Amino acid sequence: MSTQKINTQSIVLIALFAALTFVGTMIRIPMPTGAFAHLGNAVLLLAVLLLGYKKGALAGGLGFAIFDLLNDYAIEAPYFILESFIVGGAAALTVLTFQRKIDSIQKIIVIAAVSSFAKIIMTQLKNTVGIMLTGSDFSVAFISAISKLLPTIINTFTTIIIVSLVYFPLKKQFEKIFNRSAF
Repeated sequence: MSTQKINTQSIVLIALFAALTFVGTMIRIPMPTGAFAHLGNAVLLLAVLLLGYKKGALAGGLGFAIFDLLNDYAIEAPYFILESFIVGGAAALTVLTFQRKIDSIQKIIVIAAVSSFAKIIMTQLKNTVGIMLTGSDFSVAFISAISKLLPTIINTFTTIIIVSLVYFPLKKQFEKIFNRSAF
């Protein structure tokens, strides 16, 4: 395993994808629960696929954290950094099962679906713990948390569609411009 050195290009790409994650999260679709659906998760997954796991998850986590800090969700910023690494890790592990060969739309859909499943699990855990902290027991908290999943489910389907449509054209341009591949 080679050690990767952080260079100016890496810093710029991490910053670019952090900014894109922030902007993607700003494109909000309000839900009846008070939460909202957004495009930030699609950008996180694209960052992981194009930059690699560590840089992509860092970029996504920073983008989500900046969004949270600037939009009165500061208490949630650390959680979303952690979640970006877990969801990005699910995507990266799926890429490894394909022996780093992402050569079909079906593989992209599988990668996006696995990372989406990780996102749903993380959201359910976060919401369950949050409700338990208000005094509810586990079963009530778990059932209540399920009712808050609609925006996350919409986000995951949106992520699967967007990443499936734009990954290969972006990858082609990314490799042309930067003369490299993440995986």
